[in-house]
Amino acid sequence: MKISYNWLKQFINLPWDAEKTGELLTDLGLEIEGIEDFSSVKGGLEGVVIGHVLECVQHSNADRLKVTKIDIGTGETLQIVCGAPNVAIGQKVAVATVGTTLYDAEGKPWQINKGKIRGEVSEGMICAEDELGLGKSHEGIMVLDAKLKPGTPLAKVLEIENDKVFEIGLTPNRADAMSHWGVARDLKAGLLHKGISTKLNTPSTSSFRIDNRTLKIDIKVKDSALAPRYCGITISNVKVEPSPAWLQNRLKSIGLSPINNIVDVTNYVLHELGQPLHAFDAARIAGNTVNVKTLPAGTKFTTLDGIERELHPEDLMICDDEKPMCIAGVFGGINSGVTAATTSIFLESAYFNPVSVRKTAKRHSLSTDASFRFERGIDPNITDYALRYAAILILKVAGGQITSDLIDIYPKKIEGHQVLLNFEKANNLIGEEISKETIKDILTSLEIKITNITETGLGMTIPAYRNDVTRDVDVIEEILRVYGYNNIKFTQKLNASISPVLPGEDYQVQNKIAMQLTGLGFSEMLNNSLTTPTYSDLSQTINSAHNVSMLNPLSQDLSVLRQSMLFSGLEAIEYNSNRKNADLKLFEFGKTYHKFPGGSSEFKHLSIFITGLKAEGNWTNPESKSNFFFGKGIVIALLQRLGLNGYTEEISENDIFSEGITLKRNKTILAEFGIVSKKITKELDIDAEVFYADFHWDTVLKQLSTKNFKLVPIAKFQAAQRDFALLLDDSVCFADLQEAAYNAERKFIKAITLFDVYKGQNLPEGKKSYALSFTIQDEEKTLTDKQIDKIMGKLQQKFETEFGATLR
Repeated sequence: MKISYNWLKQFINLPWDAEKTGELLTDLGLEIEGIEDFSSVKGGLEGVVIGHVLECVQHSNADRLKVTKIDIGTGETLQIVCGAPNVAIGQKVAVATVGTTLYDAEGKPWQINKGKIRGEVSEGMICAEDELGLGKSHEGIMVLDAKLKPGTPLAKVLEIENDKVFEIGLTPNRADAMSHWGVARDLKAGLLHKGISTKLNTPSTSSFRIDNRTLKIDIKVKDSALAPRYCGITISNVKVEPSPAWLQNRLKSIGLSPINNIVDVTNYVLHELGQPLHAFDAARIAGNTVNVKTLPAGTKFTTLDGIERELHPEDLMICDDEKPMCIAGVFGGINSGVTAATTSIFLESAYFNPVSVRKTAKRHSLSTDASFRFERGIDPNITDYALRYAAILILKVAGGQITSDLIDIYPKKIEGHQVLLNFEKANNLIGEEISKETIKDILTSLEIKITNITETGLGMTIPAYRNDVTRDVDVIEEILRVYGYNNIKFTQKLNASISPVLPGEDYQVQNKIAMQLTGLGFSEMLNNSLTTPTYSDLSQTINSAHNVSMLNPLSQDLSVLRQSMLFSGLEAIEYNSNRKNADLKLFEFGKTYHKFPGGSSEFKHLSIFITGLKAEGNWTNPESKSNFFFGKGIVIALLQRLGLNGYTEEISENDIFSEGITLKRNKTILAEFGIVSKKITKELDIDAEVFYADFHWDTVLKQLSTKNFKLVPIAKFQAAQRDFALLLDDSVCFADLQEAAYNAERKFIKAITLFDVYKGQNLPEGKKSYALSFTIQDEEKTLTDKQIDKIMGKLQQKFETEFGATLR
């Protein structure tokens, strides 16, 4: 939210500059995220001064140019070549001196330099309105008041406004501070606590009067629960035109584009007082009646942006006797707004139900300055005041007369709410004793009315505009933010509660694995659990009937909860790849969600994604691509880190993989790993090969809870290593050989490694060569060569018998 420093000073006499004021606002909970400079003319006309034309003669080499001598008050004259037809001796003109930066119509800067024009030296430029950003005219130079003194900065003459604009990171609960008036209220309380008493200057409406009653428009509110308060008035004989400079500058300073004087006043009052207003062209209101009501489902309505929308039966609408004119509190209609032809208006000021506005805005994907405030809750008791103030401003900038009574439909006044505060609870929560007088002074400065005082506490009435202060702890927060969080002293004692930690708790296991993955070069990601339902078409493992759908989705692409971790990870890969970050190692701990006939369920997962290079190349090592076995090694390493040995491997039947394996333990799936199908990666515009692992984390944790740890000492005796090169049938796999070797010599064989595979020339058809390395060790003594040879002979015989293997 943007707040103008100059605008604030209309409400409160600030003794500090913008930077120091910003510090106080941050201390009060209105965090200043930045302070920007604003000028009503870009660049502030710095370097542009008043010049006096002393000479003006025809250029010797150009019929349309003149050579002038200009006095700019420095004691020396400047020679400037000028092409304007109206330049003449004796004029006071605007001169941009050498080095001045001006801005074109698109806001791009350009600098005035000394140079030659058709052979004549030119030391600056005599400016037209459009060249300075003061207008659109380029028919000639600006001719100024003859009484002006040469050398006077033009910005001073034209009263160019320079301002500081605060960018406030407003929290959603602070609806009361969504205006300059609301921010000024907080500043008044903060300054008062620092011993600086200042008055809050609210705009006067004493000049408001009804000129006649020639244009009466009836108001009928059908549901006061949706519109607890509704006010309206008519203004006739207005002239719709551009707003005066002061009003345009106020809106421009906070990033709004002026439209016309009527609309600009409604936006001005919105940002000044926090009360949204809407102006209707009175001539377009059929039957001279405004009906505040809901309409049947499916009713068509075209909003100001030209989009036809289908209304929901709970959408509150502003209608005339024939048609809807506006979505209440959200957006106006295309056929009822103010145009250049408008001569009379109906001006609305209302308090709409915040929940109703929020639901309507969400349903139609609309977010406006008005809905932003209505859905958070505005002050219901300034509705008529803001309307009178806006009417006065419209008469000031657009002329006209007030031609009806101010109709105020407010059947049940919204009162402030009662809260009790216990002094002891306040001090305990704050951590420091604040005097009762200080507490009372702070609450009073925040316009909180103290109704009852005892030795132990206070009874209070909270203003209706502070709808976020409903409990005693909310009041304590208000006290603390004005008192100052920085004023609370640090204690010398630290209190902490230590809870027992079990070794197998989820977060501990998760942290252990996350540390291992980051150590291997992986980056953790956190994806949205919401996704698109169309992903169910890409895999048979995702059943659209099991989707958990959102009742009120932000968009169709975020309308269901994910059933798989795969697609959110692929979206991250696509995003990175499109930005030239193609070598990725990613992991995520998350949940999947499923709806079954018996109810909904959610499951924890660890997903791992690998794509691109495993390692970048350098002068010592060539670059290497990630491959299936690299990814599989990561999966196995994680299981080993958790101590989950004794698993089996099976070929995966999951259709998300073109090649994949399933790792099981005790017939339950621990993890699945493989190469993601090209059908899926192509759908997400990913060209590279993607390796994906999905750990069923709930199952992993259950397996851990039943796992017994056995600690063994490191062997004292040296291990031996022997190799076999075997000629085998193509159908034999390494896992078969590994299992057979362990069954033959479980006691002495500690590890088996496949270090070479060969197929091709010099081998019979249907055969392949495996080179195996065996680590052999006796934990009780050193093995002799004879004993090792006996073990290897036993293995050779095993391979020959079971697999028909021969040594090469």
